[in-house]
Amino acid sequence: MHAIKTRSSGPPLAKAEFEALAEFRYQLRRFLRFSEEVTRESGITPLQYQLMLQIKGFPGRDWATIGELAERLQSKHHGVVALVSRCESLGLVQRQASVSDLRRVEIRLTPEGERCASRLARLHRDELASLQGLLDLEAA
Repeated sequence: MHAIKTRSSGPPLAKAEFEALAEFRYQLRRFLRFSEEVTRESGITPLQYQLMLQIKGFPGRDWATIGELAERLQSKHHGVVALVSRCESLGLVQRQASVSDLRRVEIRLTPEGERCASRLARLHRDELASLQGLLDLEAA
């Protein structure tokens, strides 16, 4: 994980920059609340959806390792292991030994996980489209 930058240099922020940042955080929170509600209505947690999204959206592959998912979710390794186990018990993901490296375990979506992730991703895409133009920090 990356270190969080706590010191800032440069001139102080103008009022318009505070307003833009506040609007961005407001719209981001609205989107996250939408995500929380729509995932729970689907019978899964927001974190379970995020896991499936990261697997489906992993660059160049249709699987990811626990370590890769931990980085993408900004979570601890052992927490992602537990999350994968919960999703596995729901039939959303499966662990599979790598053919090319038997030490590596690949986490893949099941057909049910594919359907769930695709349905939720469409809803999230549509919600993001409704926010288009509202998240422009350059306007300040």
